Amino acid sequence: MTEKYLTTGDFSKLCKVNKQTIIYYDQIGLLTPAYRNQKGYRFYSFRQLEVFNVIYLLKELGMSLEEIKSYMEQKSPELFHSLMIEQKEKVRKKKRMLDHLEMMMDVKINLLEEAEEIDFHQVSFLYLSESFLYLSPNITDINDDDFAKVVTQFINTLNEQNLDTGFQIGGMTLHEQVVKGEYTNYSYLYMKQLEQRKSQPFFKIAAGMYAVGYHLGKEDTIHVTYERLFSEIRRNHYEIGDYIMEEYIYDGLVKSGEDHYITKILVQLK
Repeated sequence: MTEKYLTTGDFSKLCKVNKQTIIYYDQIGLLTPAYRNQKGYRFYSFRQLEVFNVIYLLKELGMSLEEIKSYMEQKSPELFHSLMIEQKEKVRKKKRMLDHLEMMMDVKINLLEEAEEIDFHQVSFLYLSESFLYLSPNITDINDDDFAKVVTQFINTLNEQNLDTGFQIGGMTLHEQVVKGEYTNYSYLYMKQLEQRKSQPFFKIAAGMYAVGYHLGKEDTIHVTYERLFSEIRRNHYEIGDYIMEEYIYDGLVKSGEDHYITKILVQLK
């Protein structure tokens, strides 16, 4: 039975690309037609669809047309197997990256949904389960130049070690600063972690009772919110624990103007 051939137009429809793509692949020697008639018209075998599919796959994986052509010129079962193993590992890495990005987006969506339920006049007393933070070096009483260096290194580490979980960078203040009224003299910057990694020196937030309140507006008025929090803590017969944590719910990313920023304050209790 004589093999049936497809015109360039029909073959391009089979490949789900435009006709010019198929013509271009022929021009650069990447996918030549099965034969040409006397008038020079291109004709393709339907079996060449598999060749096109491999080209498409490699292109989607980030290989250039030049790299794909180089492979096609020296292809062999062994080389193809090696290429597929290599590209599969790239797909796995990309999938891990996409999973991480999805997790980060979930965190930000949850933060925005939390903001919709905030009562700024209420202080809540909640039992929070154990969690983990990745901490910066100690920044108590640090000067501006050194602070900039610490922040830069902290963010670089988050990115390099895949520790950016999508939460805002928070500030932890220890008890001794808080009792002196130095609410924003942070001792550490931190990033919440969704799980503990044995290879990282994470700080463990103990399970227990916490007072939770929210501050609306600029940092220079946050002392008012702290005084309200501490008043409620005393009224409910608790004492301030070892540390206080601050984290943005709204910042410059989602709101214009510091008057609309929302800061969540968590006070460890004892």
